[in-house]
Amino acid sequence: MKKGIHPKYGPAKITCACGAVYETSTTRGDFSVEICSACHPYYTGKQKLLDTEGRVERFNRKYGRTTRTPAPK
Repeated sequence: MKKGIHPKYGPAKITCACGAVYETSTTRGDFSVEICSACHPYYTGKQKLLDTEGRVERFNRKYGRTTRTPAPK
């Protein structure tokens, strides 16, 4: 590596709003984040599932569409 052209790369602490602290190395230094893998709904299993069937039915009622039935085999 050439001397004097690279940024300083040192230890840093990343702090989440939930209180989790991660230690890593970075050129940025210490910083905080709003959400991490310890509190994100996808990783914790508390993800809300959307009612997609209800949304489709509401769309069809709103625009006067009828659902198609598949052709007999």
